[in-house]
Amino acid sequence: MISNPSDKYRPFVPFTRDFSERTWPSKRITKPPIWMSTDLRDGNQSLIEPMSVERKLRFFEQLLKIGFKEIEVGFPSASQTDFDFVRKLVDEDRIPDDVSIIVLTQSREDLIRRTVESAAGARNAIVHLYNACAPAFRKIVFSMSKDEVKEVALTGTRLIKELTRQHPETNWRYEYSPEVFSTTEPEFALEVCNAVTQAWQPTPESKIIFNLPATIEATTPNMYADQIEWMHKNLAQRDCIVLSVHPHNDRGTAVAAAELSVMAGADRIEGCLFGNGERTGNVDLVTLALNLYTQGIHPGLDFSDIDEVRRCVEYCNQLPVHPRHPYAGDLVFTAFSGSHQDAIKKGFARQEADAPWEVPYLPIDPADLGRSYDAVIRVNSQSGKGGVSYLLEQEHGLVLPRRLQIEFSRAIQRVTDETGAEVTAAKVFDIFNEEYLQRNQPWQLVRHRITGDPKAGSGKQFAIEVELEHNGEVRQLEGQGDGAISAFVNALGAGVRIMDYHEHAIGTGTDTRAASYVELRVGDSPTGFGVGIHEDIVTASFMAILSAVNRHVVAEGVDALAA
Repeated sequence: MISNPSDKYRPFVPFTRDFSERTWPSKRITKPPIWMSTDLRDGNQSLIEPMSVERKLRFFEQLLKIGFKEIEVGFPSASQTDFDFVRKLVDEDRIPDDVSIIVLTQSREDLIRRTVESAAGARNAIVHLYNACAPAFRKIVFSMSKDEVKEVALTGTRLIKELTRQHPETNWRYEYSPEVFSTTEPEFALEVCNAVTQAWQPTPESKIIFNLPATIEATTPNMYADQIEWMHKNLAQRDCIVLSVHPHNDRGTAVAAAELSVMAGADRIEGCLFGNGERTGNVDLVTLALNLYTQGIHPGLDFSDIDEVRRCVEYCNQLPVHPRHPYAGDLVFTAFSGSHQDAIKKGFARQEADAPWEVPYLPIDPADLGRSYDAVIRVNSQSGKGGVSYLLEQEHGLVLPRRLQIEFSRAIQRVTDETGAEVTAAKVFDIFNEEYLQRNQPWQLVRHRITGDPKAGSGKQFAIEVELEHNGEVRQLEGQGDGAISAFVNALGAGVRIMDYHEHAIGTGTDTRAASYVELRVGDSPTGFGVGIHEDIVTASFMAILSAVNRHVVAEGVDALAA
């Protein structure tokens, strides 16, 4: 990089004067635009290996399933493969009655004739003509004057009008693009478009499409919006025009440019699924559509199974969708951060089925896109108690008390710090199982018998006879208390004190089990938890107490009960 880039690069200024009449900044998008997919044309020609007919057909069927009504299916004059594909769609009657196919052509007579021939017989077809109008192209590429460039557009328009009239079985429409509009003088782009309007003679019932592409994204989205609004306000016969935009992503702001252009007066957006296209890509139609959805506006496109759409596009394009791609990536609904996980967990806990969506960090409900909640929270060294407890609750129905969440998260942290890797939901449970549920040494419950006498004095209403195994040796203990748990603790002796207790059911019906969480202290040692799961709640409580006692023995190296 050079030290002073201003010596080499000049900032693009679209207007020679200040455009102060803009109104788009105060506008809001209240309805979806007309969507046009150019995946099979612009997207296809940008691939390392262009799609085969089989892949194009699969992609076309997916676009129909999503709900696209305008699909650019190829550049039939550019290759026999594209021509044959368009004819296949027409001849095999693969195009629904309410769908228009679009075929692209440059403004040359032989190419135009070939293009019209490819689509003839379709119920609805749009011929899309383009020619470059920008100063750099006029000077460097074509060595043409403005008048010559305008005449290229008009000659092509007139020929398309003549040829399409010869095929009345097709409902023809016309689309014109002043290519590289983004760096063309707005006044000249307007002059060419108005001349094309006069040549085509559209009506409010049969509109012409003017597509104003950011062929090269040359400036910030607000300036592109200014260009669109200026055209919107100055085009002749605006009521006979569908104003379309085709943003590329050279500066990484295509989505913003498209949204602002709709606020500025655009009716239609051309783009590709997941932003495929030349250089850095076309605008991403999935992101645009789902952005609308999160604002309470149905986009008219169906992404209820976003993973199916992504798999289809990855197969057809032979390009992966990035794991952080908005809405569709593998990791976009995944939180590793502890604070994020805690907020998401609390959000899910409070979210009511019919209430407005308010889960922190998730702008859209993954379920609306066919995603499960399984991958929302994943655990690595950046995670905290919220994420760990969420996985145990979702996968195993274990609702950990807050202090147990904190205690167990330390065990997970030890593992992630040692390995530096993600801990899966299955691994989280394995660690929990080893840390709490399988803590049956040195003390293990064998059997117990409880009797009750409500007339007995305080502390003697329940009596217990319990049989424990201690390092292979069976011991008989007895105790009394106000309840089964207090009687069991009394039988253990050795300064065992229950500090906190929680329980809940897991499952329903005959498969219901009880989960018991006990926080206890042995002597003056720090408190610690134990967990027990059993079909019987009392047995689960005793197992939880012994789990905590055994964890204390391991931690302190002292078996107070053995004395």
